[in-house]
Amino acid sequence: MLARMLALRLFGALLLSLGLLPVSATLSTADAQERVRWRMQSAFGTQLPHLGPPGHRFAKDIERMSGGRFEIKFHEPGALVPSLECFDAASKGSVDACWTTPGFHAGKYPALAFFTTVPFGPGFGEFMAWKWFGGGNKFRDEIYEKHGLIAFDAYCIGPETSGWFRRQLGSLDEMKGLKMRFFGLGAKVMQKLGVSTQLLAPADIFPSLERGVLDATEFSMPTMDIKQGFHQIAKFNYFPGWHQLVSCNEILMNKAAFDALPDTYKAMIEVAATAQVGYNFAESESTQFEAMAEMRDKYNVVIKRWDDKDLAVFEKVWLEVITEESAKDPLFKRIADHYLAFRKKYQIWGDAQFVKPTYQKD
Repeated sequence: MLARMLALRLFGALLLSLGLLPVSATLSTADAQERVRWRMQSAFGTQLPHLGPPGHRFAKDIERMSGGRFEIKFHEPGALVPSLECFDAASKGSVDACWTTPGFHAGKYPALAFFTTVPFGPGFGEFMAWKWFGGGNKFRDEIYEKHGLIAFDAYCIGPETSGWFRRQLGSLDEMKGLKMRFFGLGAKVMQKLGVSTQLLAPADIFPSLERGVLDATEFSMPTMDIKQGFHQIAKFNYFPGWHQLVSCNEILMNKAAFDALPDTYKAMIEVAATAQVGYNFAESESTQFEAMAEMRDKYNVVIKRWDDKDLAVFEKVWLEVITEESAKDPLFKRIADHYLAFRKKYQIWGDAQFVKPTYQKD
């Protein structure tokens, strides 16, 4: 059998050398032959719209593009490692990849939260412009490289709600002393306003709220918050999500494992991840109005909007947070300065294009 295979290869090489056989007919590249199987831990379960399902779509896209030769197995939260410990797991190679968010790694580097979302930050277009073309993601990549990691933006969602409360708030002063789950840089704002914040994985939020460990919580968009069941305990849902006007997440990978892949498989990961960014953002925007109506009409949720004066307080405190964190963390300052400089340059375009809606309500 071996002799026959060698004879066929030699015959093919001879025909190729004589120009009688096209290259494509003789080459069976290592890239096409290699079978690779990865384990990917997700921070978000498949029951959560817009956070878990895009991980499945991503894995399916890889399977389709590779003809089934490159398999990325999606694992539900906690199946391999705790949701908030993916940074270390991927760094050590305990898992090949994580379907997660940079904000979950802010305990190691507070500035990483910039790469998920920024309070009073830009919309989707401006945010991706900074990250992809303005040099923002280069800072993220520098941090990850120190830990043997590499990442691609993999899915974004639209604005979130800013909190679920058991009672209506008469003023921001009434938040003092509350125990609240809060994400990202917005948590630092809440802390300065007297709120005791915790960062909990999605699966841990409802039990904590139910047992009274939490007095209030924020998590995500209405479609996801309904799935979490927050309305069963807290009936007052506040908008807008000043702390998360757009949120972008990532596939975080062990760099050695990524570097060992054939170039075609590397390209598949980058293309499949990038495809989810816009698709998932549009999908997330397409269903929230129905979910809000369901919350109001079926579950008797009271939808509240912060007064302009309250939003002004949140923003003022956020600017104080930038100053304070920059003073004690040089990396935070580098990233914050870069981000703010980009926004200042973008402003001439953003302001010129802003249109205030004038349509009448029914």
